[in-house]
Amino acid sequence: MERHALVRQHLHIIEHVLRDHQLWQSAAPTADAFESTQPFCMDTLQPHEWLQWVLIPRMHALLDAQLPLPADFAIAPYYEMALDAAQIEREPLLKALQDLDALFARDAN
Repeated sequence: MERHALVRQHLHIIEHVLRDHQLWQSAAPTADAFESTQPFCMDTLQPHEWLQWVLIPRMHALLDAQLPLPADFAIAPYYEMALDAAQIEREPLLKALQDLDALFARDAN
């Protein structure tokens, strides 16, 4: 399968995990939550919110526009720590994020 299609497939898996664990939100956070200067908007968004409202839409936008994808991409290490602090079921989501990271690691080699 082509790289863009694999990335899109993994984004859908992440969305399904969020939905399955009742972490998918129907309303977006306020606009000021996205003005954070911190990585992952860690001071304004919960880890799962950043996935839903930042990562997934931005990656889909890159894919839809057939723009280059990030060359150096790894979010699972942050989520290993963030999901512990968030007190949510971490293993299914962490696995999905590690699988997404692996697509980028494979392409970097």
